[in-house]
Amino acid sequence: MAVGLLSILLAHEMGHYLAARHYRVDASLPYFIPAPFLTLAGTLGAFIRLRAPIPHRRALFDIGVAGPLAGFLVCVPVLLLGVQQSSWLPAAAQAGRNYLTLGEPLLFQWAVLWLKGPEPAGSFLDLGPLAFAAWFGLLVTALNLIPVAQLDGGHLTYAMAPRWARAVSQVGLVVCILLVYRRPSWLVWTVLLLVLGRRRHPPTLRDGAPLGWPRVLLGWLAFAIFAGSFTPDPIITSWGDFAGALRELSRYLRLPW
Repeated sequence: MAVGLLSILLAHEMGHYLAARHYRVDASLPYFIPAPFLTLAGTLGAFIRLRAPIPHRRALFDIGVAGPLAGFLVCVPVLLLGVQQSSWLPAAAQAGRNYLTLGEPLLFQWAVLWLKGPEPAGSFLDLGPLAFAAWFGLLVTALNLIPVAQLDGGHLTYAMAPRWARAVSQVGLVVCILLVYRRPSWLVWTVLLLVLGRRRHPPTLRDGAPLGWPRVLLGWLAFAIFAGSFTPDPIITSWGDFAGALRELSRYLRLPW
């Protein structure tokens, strides 16, 4: 699982890094964020730092879209192989076992339907390690493509329609806030977006440079990938379960609350 997941995350960030290098934008190598308390994933993702302004909207677009597309291209074979290795089990097999209930994005559902067929009555899909890595990879792709602030989706929105970027970002924030009421697992991400989304997207050095219709089509393809990778219920849990998970996490980290 670790190899599959890290491959997806590394491909995503290296896509950003190589595109930045192509435009001679000073950028750091990828940093991975360790999260040992997440025993299934072990990481909160990765990021790179851009240490120079973006020269024009074409460069902003290419740097923003390269990451999700590269990560997605690696995620697809991991998803297909992971689903193939998973198996249907009777629902009774869940008794006495600790299962995390995950929401399945459209691309995940289509892969299961194609490779495993319709779900048999009274059964569930027991995900293998690679399938979970692919699920997490789709989640990371979707989260990054949310058109808010300086996420990849925010970069694409600004590059494609700079006049509308601020309004789209605000709508995206409102939707994320509403999702918190649906699933508490959105809380941490929404708080992070509220912090990031307080400022306007910084302009490029030449915002007037045309983007071109091939990039516009590629941008819509990226947002189609977002739609297929997104799920409003990434981790299906109640507020009571969420509070219990926070208490367990605080005990694990020895936090005084």
